[in-house]
Amino acid sequence: MSETWETITALAGRFDAADAQQGMKPEESHILQVLKIGEEFGEAAQAVIGVKGTNPRKGTSHGWDDVHAEVADTAITALVALARMRPDAPAYFADQLKIKAAKFLPEATA
Repeated sequence: MSETWETITALAGRFDAADAQQGMKPEESHILQVLKIGEEFGEAAQAVIGVKGTNPRKGTSHGWDDVHAEVADTAITALVALARMRPDAPAYFADQLKIKAAKFLPEATA
């Protein structure tokens, strides 16, 4: 397992333990983790709006580095969600990436 997936798995374990201490069942934890992806996406969207300055009340409030950080947060949150739901997350993700990429990069995956 790569260092990235080791870290993702460790985060998933940490959050699972915290939720278990609160008496949450795994399914409830999974639902909340998926909702967390939505929250992180919202922060990324807010950062893009801030870059473009389209909120008259806030003006230009963010830079592209803020957008990049929020997109990374969204990706991390999604990978942690997958790891919390599937013990085989690294292999499952790799398989899904191949399937999805084949739709757009058929020559690279053949």
